[in-house]
Amino acid sequence: MFTGIVEETGEIVERTATEEGLRLRIGADTVASDLAHGQSISVSGACLTVERFESGTWFEVFLASETVERTYLGDLAVGDAVNLERAMAADGRFDGHVVQGHVDAVATVSEIESVGDDWFFEFELPAGYDRYVVEKGSITLDGISLTVAELTDNGRVTVAIIPTTYDLTTLAGKSVGDPVHLEVDVIAKYVEGLLEAHVDALA
Repeated sequence: MFTGIVEETGEIVERTATEEGLRLRIGADTVASDLAHGQSISVSGACLTVERFESGTWFEVFLASETVERTYLGDLAVGDAVNLERAMAADGRFDGHVVQGHVDAVATVSEIESVGDDWFFEFELPAGYDRYVVEKGSITLDGISLTVAELTDNGRVTVAIIPTTYDLTTLAGKSVGDPVHLEVDVIAKYVEGLLEAHVDALA
């Protein structure tokens, strides 16, 4: 489990395509200084498994074909930045919200506006995912825990970004039209499942 609080941005330093999928080597300082083989790590919101690493320098993850198809990680090139977060420790402080690292879909940056020291980002959600989103609720975009400032009728979500989040994540490098990984609040999906089961029971 993750919290959506990005620890640092890493850089793709090597990518190797195979028949089974794609292997990425990611350069990192803080995150790579405390890893273990088989450990879970969030790479721009996708939960992946550490296969190899060199402490304080880099780590490698493997993307199966399903992960490549469901995310945009397969489109990343050497030099591209990614958001990184290690799995939450049992005694850690819970600063964000419950993030599984299971990418639901890929959303798109539709507008970026600078307001004083802050930023407003608008994202276009894939059809049907707006039903899991509520104003002032939580949403995960590229592994970042964010609060929904506004939800429009046409399935667009606006979030306010403070300078710290802007500077410490990949958002500073995003442009209109760029993809972002979307993970909706898992609680909303549980509620939907319970309501559907209740309706089915009454039918």
